[in-house]
Amino acid sequence: MFTQEEIQYAIHLRHDIHQHPELKYEENRTSKLVEKELRMLGFQVQTGIAGTGVVGLLQSDIPGPCIAFRADMDALPILEKTGLEYASQHDGKMHACGHDGHTATLLLAARWLANHRAELKGTIKLIFQPAEEGGNGAEKMVKEGVLDNPRVEAIFGYHNRPGFPAKLVFVKPNSAMGGNDTFDVTIKGKAGHSAMPSLAIDPIYVAANIVQQTQGLVGRSKSPLKHGVITVSQFHAGSADNIIPEQANIVINIRSDSPESREQLAGRLENLIKGNCLAFGAEYSMVAKHSVPPLCNPPAYADVVLEATKKVMPDHPLQRLDYMPTMGAEDFAFYLEQVPGCFFFVGNGEDCAYLHNEKYNFNDEILSTAAGVFVGLAKHYCGISER
Repeated sequence: MFTQEEIQYAIHLRHDIHQHPELKYEENRTSKLVEKELRMLGFQVQTGIAGTGVVGLLQSDIPGPCIAFRADMDALPILEKTGLEYASQHDGKMHACGHDGHTATLLLAARWLANHRAELKGTIKLIFQPAEEGGNGAEKMVKEGVLDNPRVEAIFGYHNRPGFPAKLVFVKPNSAMGGNDTFDVTIKGKAGHSAMPSLAIDPIYVAANIVQQTQGLVGRSKSPLKHGVITVSQFHAGSADNIIPEQANIVINIRSDSPESREQLAGRLENLIKGNCLAFGAEYSMVAKHSVPPLCNPPAYADVVLEATKKVMPDHPLQRLDYMPTMGAEDFAFYLEQVPGCFFFVGNGEDCAYLHNEKYNFNDEILSTAAGVFVGLAKHYCGISER
């Protein structure tokens, strides 16, 4: 499917991107590299989407569907400790999640698409997205019309997955990755002396009740057949030994496996906070700090990934999971709220460091496998003789 020269060039691009990591909405060098490669291959190119996003458009003269493939480009604020020859040249910034590999993968697939343009119909959009890491880049790209003109009918993306055999392609129908809702909560009481708590309204006591009762949402509000977790990740209050402070601040992070679980947890959190404050005369404010919906793959499209991959790589290991591989969030979910598709996974190796780790590294051996899945999907939807 790909020549050794093409694979080696993709590895070269991956290493180059790895050496020059850029954080969310700062992917200027990476965007220019992507734009240059796409123009060289003959794609129509749009830049500046959601700031640093890039879209490559391949349109056939033969009418057909419009499908999209997505890769994320941003790095993380982590000091790399891999010792690689091509390690990050920017202290405190690192491609610790493999987005360098995802970008190189889609550029490798782009080379095949360009070389086989005459065998395709319809339109293929290649979406190179900024700010997946906490910036909701997908949401911004959707709002700026990346799925329109022409309208995307199906979208696909992937993530490398440490802990699974290298090159294994696998999908999880329905709930595949967790939603992430994070809230800043301020409880405002009335300051007073610790010896006279009846004259004060203790925000620490109220906040502590909230911390405890959030677990009641998990255990008694959420269905036991669904997945979800609530973590209070920060609690700040007071600065003196004998003073009840005026306010307490907590940060609450909620992970959910489906829209139903999300409503049972995040949807009911404010009522819990409000009830505790009313009981003790406190006031509160609750601000949504970050929000990503659960990622749910329509089963029919998960099946398409496996079917299309098998056609182009008949002897390749494939797997359909019956459990969620992670509760981590992925903003590809914003695309799936608008159009159907599938977010699939490719094993990065069983012994490699995990994602967001200072010693993590994307496995170059899986570049051609992941790009091959995109090729299979392109042939499935847009191949002249395929449908």
